[in-house]
Amino acid sequence: MKILLTGATGFIGSHVARALVNERHEVHALIRPTSNTWRIDDILPSLHVAQADILDAAQLTKQIEIIRSELCIHLAWYVEPGKYLVSPVNLDFMCASLRLAKHLAECGCKRFVASGSCLEYDASDKPLNESSPTRPRHLYSAVKLALYHALDDFCRTADMQFAWTRFFYQYGPGEDPRRLVPTAINSLLRGQVCNLTPGDEMRDYLHVKDVAGAVCAVARSNLTGAVNVGSGQPVTVREIAETIAALLGRPDLIALGVQPYIPGDPMHIVADNKRLRQNTDWKPQCDLETGLRETIEWWKFQR
Repeated sequence: MKILLTGATGFIGSHVARALVNERHEVHALIRPTSNTWRIDDILPSLHVAQADILDAAQLTKQIEIIRSELCIHLAWYVEPGKYLVSPVNLDFMCASLRLAKHLAECGCKRFVASGSCLEYDASDKPLNESSPTRPRHLYSAVKLALYHALDDFCRTADMQFAWTRFFYQYGPGEDPRRLVPTAINSLLRGQVCNLTPGDEMRDYLHVKDVAGAVCAVARSNLTGAVNVGSGQPVTVREIAETIAALLGRPDLIALGVQPYIPGDPMHIVADNKRLRQNTDWKPQCDLETGLRETIEWWKFQR
């Protein structure tokens, strides 16, 4: 199958690109000329690289008309830790995503899979399913939710199937070092104390390879609308940190309660992934401890 993939150099996108290559698809990766391709350097020869900035309307249109893909998996977005939640760049990506969908439909694309976020949902102490109430708290999640509704309506009128993968939390090789799991791992590898909140935040962490597998499973299915991509298994920040510390033999370096909770940050975010499990062939391959052990080894190799 001829597939257009955006965001191939990103954390999730790089693993999706690798999974699609392994499935022997014809993968056309839309990559900015200035992008760092380190996450996918090993598979670049197996990709059809289309150099274009998704925010450049002329470049985007040209590549869509050249490629004329049957399927598009759209993962490109601005996700810099500490900035992306409130950045006005979210609006630019919303406009670019709508242009992308419009031009894909005009060029005969049959299926469009785009990425959403668990932050679209309202907070709840119960697992969140695709019908759970939504209440975005930041510009990022508000834009994502608005884009979901716009794309859902547009794709119906354009006769293009549309699925929206709502990502929960991920970890694994290639993650931004400023995020929780790599921060804890690298602090302990350096012999430094890792200062954390009290750690009672309940989260849903899924290994990035399983996230990529879920995206591919949704892409090759007939599922439409929102689809949660998460483990369905609640785990606290404390448990994650203590597991990493146990695997590295440095429980003395985990300092819980030093940092305050982030104001407004929900204490409980866990996926109900029944829709994904029951309507695709996806099954997670990696439990949390095994995944953290693999991630630790990857970071050791980067030192």
